[in-house]
Amino acid sequence: MGGRLRDTASTDETRPPVVDPAAARLRWLVLGLVFLAGALNYADRQIIALLKPVIEHDLGWSNADYAAVLQAFQLCNAAALIPAGWLIDRMGVRAGYVLGVGSWSLAAMAHGVAVTLAQFTGARALLGVTEATQAPAALKSVAAWFPLEERSAAMGFVNTAPNIGNVVAPLVVPALALAFGWRPAFVIVGGAGALWILLWLAVGRVAPLPAALAPSAKSSGSAGLSGRAWLDMLADRRTWAVAGAKFLSDQSWWFLLFWAPDFFHRRFGLTLGGVGGPLALTYLLAAGGAFAGGLAATALLRRGVRLGVARKAMLAVAFLVVSPIAAAQFAPGAWSAALILGVALAGHQAFSTNIFAMSADIFPPAVMGTAIGVASTMGTLGGMGILALAGWSLDHGHGYGPMFLSCTLGYPAALAWIHLMLPVIRPWTGPAPAEPATL
Repeated sequence: MGGRLRDTASTDETRPPVVDPAAARLRWLVLGLVFLAGALNYADRQIIALLKPVIEHDLGWSNADYAAVLQAFQLCNAAALIPAGWLIDRMGVRAGYVLGVGSWSLAAMAHGVAVTLAQFTGARALLGVTEATQAPAALKSVAAWFPLEERSAAMGFVNTAPNIGNVVAPLVVPALALAFGWRPAFVIVGGAGALWILLWLAVGRVAPLPAALAPSAKSSGSAGLSGRAWLDMLADRRTWAVAGAKFLSDQSWWFLLFWAPDFFHRRFGLTLGGVGGPLALTYLLAAGGAFAGGLAATALLRRGVRLGVARKAMLAVAFLVVSPIAAAQFAPGAWSAALILGVALAGHQAFSTNIFAMSADIFPPAVMGTAIGVASTMGTLGGMGILALAGWSLDHGHGYGPMFLSCTLGYPAALAWIHLMLPVIRPWTGPAPAEPATL
């Protein structure tokens, strides 16, 4: 794959497994670090939602102000995702991950010294730009290291990371804020990224890496996307199948990530110290959905089910699991609402796992980061819309109903869109990486 994005799919629905013995032994260790990076990424994102009541009290924010801060993150994240994907394709995951985790950790810590709404918005915008590296780096790692029949399980494992971050954060962040104040809480959580960088560099000294993960300028036949290749990618139905599905389905994730603590506060009167348990339950169930969605797809593929049938079947099951999400509004208590939201997010994560795994199936490794950057951009824009709707709806007395309705309808629309754009899903079957490179 040099310049143009060509469809090299064939009837062979397998890709060569990793053959380098050292890479095979160490790939699960590296996958664990990719998982940890995802957990830190979402802990840094979620902390603002957990601290919303005390920040609003101290800084005098309205719901619209809070929504505007979130929109700054979404807009900047959306604008940065495609360049971030290109950057990961160019730099490789070793340097790209160090740059990404280091810069987003500093941005997270900057929230702790912000005083005005404008300063907070700026810190949030910077976090949006820097965190854009996570999705393309994680997906590119899984796609290059794991063969098709194992990729769904590996992707499911990685896709549990945001949920684990969101389980730990509600248990840790309120305690930090109550003990030290909300500003030090931002600094402490953000500073954890420095420890991750040390681990990543240490593992990188001994872990051989498939050539598809090396910087593209040093990999044979790939110097990044040319202008013509960009046009080919934007004209490719595969690109828009994934991007449209992300736009329609990701709104649920963004809505609950940033508004679930407020929902529990408004609906059930939970305080900063009481919201941690229900949120932890919600995201623990979501983590199970991510992992189960990956394992189920892997089981189908190993039984010989065709790739397209396996992916679409899992997406259909996932959206059925999400469907009762609006019932959380009418739950008799916080824990029952958390159970409903957790099951719904489990369905979302199973849906998301299979969308990401499908992306790894159908795109060449050399453009993997860029392709997922396009898709993630659309998912972030979808999230930006529902965050704006939430601020307006709550300030005008309409409650959470409009957002839950939008979440419910997004999944069948996303599945229908994928089937319209890709009636048959075929894997990319180009050459396997030839030589291992250094991580």
